[in-house]
Amino acid sequence: MTNNSLTTSFKFQVSSFKLVVIGVSAGGMKALPEVLSPLPSGFPIPIAVVQHISPHSDNRYFVTHLNQRIKIHVKEADEKETIQTEHVYIAPPNYHLLIENDRNFALSVDEKVNYSRPSIDVLFETAAEVYGTGLIGVILTGASSDGANGLKRIKKNGGVAIVQDPDTAEAKIMPQSAIDACEVDYMLSLEEIGSLLKNLGTGGGNLKLDVGS
Repeated sequence: MTNNSLTTSFKFQVSSFKLVVIGVSAGGMKALPEVLSPLPSGFPIPIAVVQHISPHSDNRYFVTHLNQRIKIHVKEADEKETIQTEHVYIAPPNYHLLIENDRNFALSVDEKVNYSRPSIDVLFETAAEVYGTGLIGVILTGASSDGANGLKRIKKNGGVAIVQDPDTAEAKIMPQSAIDACEVDYMLSLEEIGSLLKNLGTGGGNLKLDVGS
């Protein structure tokens, strides 16, 4: 059942979460800092992000934009790079970002998926196969359906599915498509998603959303 209550507790062992994957498109420049800024330095779960971006764009501005606003180190993901805690990894323009079985990144120039490269579905689906129940998937604002099938795969493999409440999104299509595709665990505002991720990474046992009413 989709949960948008701020007082409902849930039981996950923090140590079971090994990766957060986030998909975002239109509105991401504003949405991502809101979600990630509550996370403390030393946040123990690595984060991989696909932000839809022009193939001719330079990620340096976006990486700098995030590094100036959040406490965790942000960098562009590299081929064969080992995934480490206390990092946010951004998919490079015009490359799919995948997770390999050895938990390293891989980059691909295969055909576009959902008209996108990088594709959220590609990251989510490969991560779901590697991390299973240790994966948290997050879909934020966007104007396409990319990510819906990937979040469905995450749920099928036992991971946690979090979606921005479409009514709070700059572009509603992406979060609504994810909600239509699978039974998400949490449908929340950006602020609430940030608090939930913080609790999952730094709390333990019986966790509650630590946000105002």
